[in-house]
Amino acid sequence: MTESDQAGGTLPGAGSAAQAAPAQATHAQQARPQNIASDIKLRLINFPISFFAMILGLAGFTIAVQRAEMILKLHEVLHLPFRPSLYLLGFTVTLFFIILAIYSTKAAFFWGEVKKEFAHPIRLNFFPTISISLLLFSIATLGLQKNVSFYLWVGGTILHALFTLYIMSIWIQHPKFEIKHFNAAWFIPVVGNIIIPVAGAEHGFFEISWFFFSIGFVFWVVLLAILFNRLIFHHPLPQKLIPTLFIMIAPPAVGFISYVKVNHEHLDNFAHVLYYFALFSLALLVFQFRLFSRLQFFLSWWAYSFPLAAMTIASLFRLKLLREEHHALTEAAAAGGGEAVAIPHIAPIHLTTYTVLSYVLLTVVTMVILMLLVRTVLSIGARQICVEED
Repeated sequence: MTESDQAGGTLPGAGSAAQAAPAQATHAQQARPQNIASDIKLRLINFPISFFAMILGLAGFTIAVQRAEMILKLHEVLHLPFRPSLYLLGFTVTLFFIILAIYSTKAAFFWGEVKKEFAHPIRLNFFPTISISLLLFSIATLGLQKNVSFYLWVGGTILHALFTLYIMSIWIQHPKFEIKHFNAAWFIPVVGNIIIPVAGAEHGFFEISWFFFSIGFVFWVVLLAILFNRLIFHHPLPQKLIPTLFIMIAPPAVGFISYVKVNHEHLDNFAHVLYYFALFSLALLVFQFRLFSRLQFFLSWWAYSFPLAAMTIASLFRLKLLREEHHALTEAAAAGGGEAVAIPHIAPIHLTTYTVLSYVLLTVVTMVILMLLVRTVLSIGARQICVEED
């Protein structure tokens, strides 16, 4: 080494190290886009069909707010110059198309992964959430654009009928399903059939509505018996599937609305049975609060949302019917010279009770929806969702 080299501070190997540093930086810059592309690919491959359960919860919540605006005058009570349901509907439809676009991309590039979900004993039952989303949108647009509602109902009904036939065929033919695979998510194809009459009756298709209501109701009873057999006589559900127990509320709650709709909004004894069984199912699950409070967050938590929204809508609908009947009886009494008409189930205390219950349920479902949105966004950011499962 020369004196000049020593004076300049040049050390042995320093030149090669200096040359290696830019090379490593360049390599890291080239690797970063590859890592991002690899991460996006992995996320897409593991994007589950159960993401559409978010749409069910949000659409159900939107309809609940719509009904609260009509029955409770919610926007006036809150002194809002606008109807929140319109913004909720816009947000939910936008999110539906985003999820649909992502899952369609997955189907286009990784069809094998979609086929695996079709063969999965649990995820299989989430495919009808696509058709149910269309049916819920048809209900949400009934008072806004009846023509749009009709086409959504037709498309949702046809698609759901195909899903029902396909999934039930798999249930019958598949050799690998065991009782341990059964959980309340299996109700989802059934619930869709019970939802069809809600808008179907409004569009005048009563026979078709009775057809689907019959399918949904009978298979709900069958699946309910299997579920209780599973819960009582076999091992407990895995933690990830425990939230699906809330789906038990949906069939009787939606069934109450559908039955009354196809029955020309006549509130008879069978309607009471459906509503009160839904109310008891909710109470039974709330009684298990400690069980649910210990659960780690999973995407399956969205199973809380739609059943709670359905129970809220059913309570609001019941309140509306009781108010109308009470008003009709009051007018009849006035026309008859003021003679009292004794109908215990529409006494003023009952109207107050269902009004308070509707407000409580609406508050609860609002808090649940907000919590689920926040937890889902945080979990996606923390890479706890859309990752390969064990």
